[in-house]
Amino acid sequence: MTFVGTLRQWDEAVASVDKDDLSKALSIFLSIEEPNSKIYFNIGCLHLLYQNLDAAEKAFDGSISKDEHMAVAFFQRGITCYKKEQYEESLADFQHAFKELRGNQLIDYTTLGLRVKLFAWEVLHNMALCQAQLGLWEKAQENLLAALDYKTEAKVVLIDRALQSTLKQKLFKLVEFPSKVLFKPNKNYVAELEKRDYLGKAKVVASIIPQDDFSGFAPLMPQADNGPADPKAPEVLRAFEGEPHTVLFEFVPETSDELAVVPGNVVFVLQKGTDNWASVIFNGRRGLVPYNYLERLEMTLSSKRNQDGNDNRQDISEPPTREPPTRPKRKQAPNPNSEREGDTQTEDAEMGESNTCIVKVHFTYNIAVSLSSGSAYTTLMEKISKKLNLPAASFTLSFNSSENGLTVIDRNTDMESVWISANGGRITLWCDVEDVDNVDREKMEEEPQSQTFLVAVHSFDSANPEDLSFHQGDRITLLSKVNQDWFEGQCNGNTGIFPAAFVEEVSERSQ
Repeated sequence: MTFVGTLRQWDEAVASVDKDDLSKALSIFLSIEEPNSKIYFNIGCLHLLYQNLDAAEKAFDGSISKDEHMAVAFFQRGITCYKKEQYEESLADFQHAFKELRGNQLIDYTTLGLRVKLFAWEVLHNMALCQAQLGLWEKAQENLLAALDYKTEAKVVLIDRALQSTLKQKLFKLVEFPSKVLFKPNKNYVAELEKRDYLGKAKVVASIIPQDDFSGFAPLMPQADNGPADPKAPEVLRAFEGEPHTVLFEFVPETSDELAVVPGNVVFVLQKGTDNWASVIFNGRRGLVPYNYLERLEMTLSSKRNQDGNDNRQDISEPPTREPPTRPKRKQAPNPNSEREGDTQTEDAEMGESNTCIVKVHFTYNIAVSLSSGSAYTTLMEKISKKLNLPAASFTLSFNSSENGLTVIDRNTDMESVWISANGGRITLWCDVEDVDNVDREKMEEEPQSQTFLVAVHSFDSANPEDLSFHQGDRITLLSKVNQDWFEGQCNGNTGIFPAAFVEEVSERSQ
């Protein structure tokens, strides 16, 4: 089935749900030959409404297999397993959902077509309920206490009630969101399905004949004797960002970061990865497309002519008739924190080279340094020592905070195990300063390092969990420069990356 056919059925099924005709919607979704991750998710939600738990679990399996980082699919499969009284499987799914939140308070799926916000406290609440079902009351209390750090004022009562229930070793209510809320197709794609009359009805707007109301086609008129010998040369094409390429084959996306294109589209390649995937822009939308589906397009200032003087426009090539090439595989790296075999994470093709790692260090204030993955222990300590303006012998690094039990990194640590734990080119460490005479920690708090501050000239709102959202005029502390286009910073208590073009630099010493 073509992408257009799938899009048409998807839109029809969602319209049926809006009319409360759920059986028709489910029938349409099931008739789609090659569902993507979002369609599988919709099928699972409808099965969950009908209490078809086995079918719902199978559908959510399909959604996760298509997009292994969709936290909301893990959350819904966890609810399905809980209702099947498979509490261990449910707990594992909620843990996966929490991991995909990456320390953020929520993920807003609105920009992806799902009017749902998945909150971290909801995931922790359900994790605690599964642990309570398994008799792990202490762990359940720990997760509920952790949920208080992510709570919103409107939902704090639910967490308090759950905590009181765990103290009495009683169960509490599962947190769900409405299963009738489904992923909707991209409205820009749906708009292209409608037929449009771009010409309209002909109308006379000016004529040399008085009261002329003729609206048909006039016969050919004699041409001027002294007309131009050559047709007018085409205007200089506007320069676009990226290299222009022509699409040779239809490409149907399977994940949210891929872009749908059809033969004949002209896309602009921003970056080509070694895994044969290209980051492109098409009609203002940005995404990934297999590079072997594209052909470089030469853009000239004037039309080329044959030696005999004829225009090359007569030599337009026929559209390709051969089969499209095989879909390239996405590069993936093993995740040591995964609780299921084969759990991998897709590399980010736009965030710098794979051998660069951003190390975030929790101290009196947070800092970030950039290092090559695989650097030695001494290199890591020297970089952080310079950033903190402290001697390397006066502090220790660890994987965890002192409250959660230190996992100290020292000269005897296998650094390969440290770098392999990086998630998406990032790793978080904790720094503890020892009580030595030459280090006055209180003085450091009063007189921190000179920092660079930025002011947002445009608002930036992103549903990506690793991004930093802010409003125009917000003050941002610069932590590091990931590359020339993206910075990492801190604003309103949140830390993340953001486009460099959205801010202006204001250098001053922090007070």
